[in-house]
Amino acid sequence: MMDHFWIHQHCYPNENVNTYNKTILYYGLHNQGATCYLNSVLQVLFMTKGFREAVESHCGQDQKTADFHLKSLFKALKTSETHTKDILSILGIGNVYEQRDAAEYFENILSMVTPYVSQIFKGHLRHTMRCSEGHVTSVETGPFWTLPLSIENPSDSNKTYSVRDGFEKFFKSSTVSEMYCDQCNEKTYSTIACKMEHHPEILTLLLKRFEFDYHSMSYTKNDCCVEVPHTLRTKNCDYELYAVVDHVGSLRGGHYTARIKSYDDHNWYVFDDSYVRQVCFLSIELNIDCFSVKYYVSSKYIKTPPIDLTLNIL
Repeated sequence: MMDHFWIHQHCYPNENVNTYNKTILYYGLHNQGATCYLNSVLQVLFMTKGFREAVESHCGQDQKTADFHLKSLFKALKTSETHTKDILSILGIGNVYEQRDAAEYFENILSMVTPYVSQIFKGHLRHTMRCSEGHVTSVETGPFWTLPLSIENPSDSNKTYSVRDGFEKFFKSSTVSEMYCDQCNEKTYSTIACKMEHHPEILTLLLKRFEFDYHSMSYTKNDCCVEVPHTLRTKNCDYELYAVVDHVGSLRGGHYTARIKSYDDHNWYVFDDSYVRQVCFLSIELNIDCFSVKYYVSSKYIKTPPIDLTLNIL
């Protein structure tokens, strides 16, 4: 169904060694039961330079805050494999044997830390509705942590989904009917356009693999192959891929891992609970398990007013 372009050397816990200076680079996190979803998210946050630096430099001593416990966790991760018991407690996770959604807890963590710490992931979208005559009938602006990309034809697992195409489609205008316009004094067809008002420094895309199937009247997972680009380009900036969270399994059970590019040595690593291994990254353009991807701003162009990505993507 797909070609594997990963060449890796397996390393046991705490034995991920840099072949140049023989020092251990990164450590894993204990799986407390079925907490791989949280481990993957925490490793991505730890490996995100701007987020880690904000946590380490601006967190106080209040032990009731998520910031404090993240700072303690990050400090421990620099020297040894560690546990996530304090983070589980601050997040209110009591049943560690229940698998949960990684994307949900990514957003939970960002909403619990201070705004300064989380701002690197925050963007803003503006939705503008216009009637068929071009009159603006409503404008809504709001923040986002992730952009959810729908995977079409969830019952067809043989098709390859393009993240680039899904990203473009997210910003395409849509048409709705029977919306009232005060200036026209009647209901008309209207167009809703989406603009990115503020580009986040870290762009997180969530692939909506779990969809409700009306035939079986239950949620199912779309296991189609996903094409992941290394670079996403907008008119204002380029985003470069640096992290992928994978999910293997079904809605009822499975396993999360993370693949992350280190900002220290620019190598790629797989974080699988207690196990961390360096991989020779050739390509992840075709990926069957990709659940969410993260890009950082690699270059910015001139500052301009908000860009309508419907027209200006790529």
